[in-house]
Amino acid sequence: MTTDRQAVTVLGLGRMGSALAAALLERGHPTTVWNRSAAKARPLADRGARAATTPGEAVTASPLIVACVLDHDVLRTVLDPVTGSLAGRTLVNLTSGSPEQAREAEKWARAHGADYLDGAIMTTPPGVGSPETMFLYSGERAVFDAHRPTLTALGDPVHLGTDVGLASLYDAALLGLMWSTMTGWLHGTAVVGAEGTPATGFTPVAIRWLTAVTGFLTTYAPQVDAGTYPGDDATVDVQIAAVDHLLHAAEARGVDNALPELMKSLMLQAKAAGHGSDSYASLIEVLKK
Repeated sequence: MTTDRQAVTVLGLGRMGSALAAALLERGHPTTVWNRSAAKARPLADRGARAATTPGEAVTASPLIVACVLDHDVLRTVLDPVTGSLAGRTLVNLTSGSPEQAREAEKWARAHGADYLDGAIMTTPPGVGSPETMFLYSGERAVFDAHRPTLTALGDPVHLGTDVGLASLYDAALLGLMWSTMTGWLHGTAVVGAEGTPATGFTPVAIRWLTAVTGFLTTYAPQVDAGTYPGDDATVDVQIAAVDHLLHAAEARGVDNALPELMKSLMLQAKAAGHGSDSYASLIEVLKK
């Protein structure tokens, strides 16, 4: 470890916390680690980390504290007894939670003299440390800028804004996008797989199609912001006709149709609300209700 790198403490050494600590060590940061089960610190200690025996020892070891524990209740349980040591330090909370919990945690941290950033890790543990991996942060810009060089060790740090709840809000929204996309891919894989196409054969075509879909998102985003949905590419009425083809093909091959049935239901609601001749982006009016 090089002495010109900021010292960091990592609280919580589950799979993700251990990955965070390992990435910091690999990039030369003096790293202190703590976990309720001390045995989880041993592999990191073998790689050069300092294993703290108490939360108090861990907090006082570094100006930057990165927390990644089970939930916000656990975080408070760990830090409440050592609040006297938080003043002048920065707490970066990568514990999953809600925007409301993030705002409450920021107030709590400030009450004890600590700066606070809330964060969301947009990867699984093997992706930690990759410059391609997004880490979302929200909170005071000056605090983010001060620690950005260190946070870059974990992945690409993206500051969303000063509202500390934004990282958690984006995290939830992006997980919804991920699940919808992956389930749509699995549904399509089941449809073509019913006639012998392997997933490895379908997926390159699906990925190429998703590249085109990102273009649709770019086109539709200004429509959503403006609340106007010109149907000059493909209307909701056209999409309703198209989804019936998917429903028929899947049903004929014994594939569950819950997902496309849901999508058709939303399309029909948009049509009933007068958006039949508008673009697919008009479904946002149904979803917002």
